Amino acid sequence: MSDIHFNKIALIGIGLIGSSLARVIRREGLAGHIAIATRSAETLKRAEELGLGDSYTTDNAEVVRDADLVIVSVPVGSSGLVASQIAGSLKAGAIVTDVGSTKGSVIAQMQPELPDHVHFIPGHPIAGTEYSGPDAGFADLFINRWCILTPLPDTDADADALAKLNAFWEACGSKTDQMDPQHHDLVLAIVSHLPHIIAYNIVGTANDLEKVTESEVIKYSASGFRDFTRLAASDPTMWRDVCLHNKDAILEMLGRFSEDLASLQRAIRWSDGDALFDLFTRTRAIRRGIIDAGQEVDAPNFGREAASKPTK
Repeated sequence: MSDIHFNKIALIGIGLIGSSLARVIRREGLAGHIAIATRSAETLKRAEELGLGDSYTTDNAEVVRDADLVIVSVPVGSSGLVASQIAGSLKAGAIVTDVGSTKGSVIAQMQPELPDHVHFIPGHPIAGTEYSGPDAGFADLFINRWCILTPLPDTDADADALAKLNAFWEACGSKTDQMDPQHHDLVLAIVSHLPHIIAYNIVGTANDLEKVTESEVIKYSASGFRDFTRLAASDPTMWRDVCLHNKDAILEMLGRFSEDLASLQRAIRWSDGDALFDLFTRTRAIRRGIIDAGQEVDAPNFGREAASKPTK
């Protein structure tokens, strides 16, 4: 059991991240009471069937009453609405955070709505799978994964709250770091957002090909295309909002990617084997760096043979 403990933690949103948090909070004894809210009555009922919380409601204002820590786990486009709904019910000194993968937009939406008597510390656990919903979560999701906190300029006054939130994520198994919100959005645009956009586009292109049938795409899917389909199976609502709310950084990375793709196209067209070999050698080294950093396994087939399915 961790040294960090909250009397009540409120989880708004109970998808992959929210349900994984519920499970690890319970396992590690991080809260005396887990309160869960989600807008879908059906999803809320499933969360209750799974025993993820201690109380359940579709009322966001109700769920945060007397909560010491409030974690907003909704698509980033809904962040401002949630903040406005909970603002009047937050107790003084509560910590409010989120898990969205864009920070500039979330801050712009939430900060004006939240009262001065709470500690608003945006965050982003870099962990996930292509699955969604309360059944998809598992307590080990955050182990050895980074959680980036993006404190606001006045967070010096919230030093104790920041230390508590940092300790919370570490108790969930994460490694933590701090980053400027705008820099976070640029970094995530290249390491997460662009790969997903490319995956969606490649799978969409395959689906649109007139000379290749859908059955052939599925039947003869090689490992490269299969890996793209995993990314392209991610939650459409979440990724729609990411594209709309990190637009500038994503467009900047797409522009750079298009330039590099044009260079690759020229190398192939002119049979420039040296340029191709140099590119493939450099990129192979990145893969090794990711494995050495503990962010991937070196097992055959990405360790999928031994991977277990998400636990309920």
